[in-house]
Amino acid sequence: MKVKPLFDRVLILPEQSNPTSGIILPDTAKERPQFGKVIAVGDGENFDYSAGKMKVKIGDKVLFNKYAGAEIKLDEKTYIIMRQIDIIGVVENV
Repeated sequence: MKVKPLFDRVLILPEQSNPTSGIILPDTAKERPQFGKVIAVGDGENFDYSAGKMKVKIGDKVLFNKYAGAEIKLDEKTYIIMRQIDIIGVVENV
């Protein structure tokens, strides 16, 4: 299934960080990721239908607010769809 976000929304595939200890936690006890890959972006239009500009593009690795957006399940994977303003920054290879 393909999803095209509307307005200034972004579809992100969250990436889990590797655990730093030998303790294995059940999925319900793990924290929600704050890092992921941009899968799809809206056209940047604002809610009043004025033109806007998207700052992220498909393929960007981004950091986002911990409780931002809504989780959705598509094709056996869990994604997060959020507004662009909830993205804190783009991670660049140094």
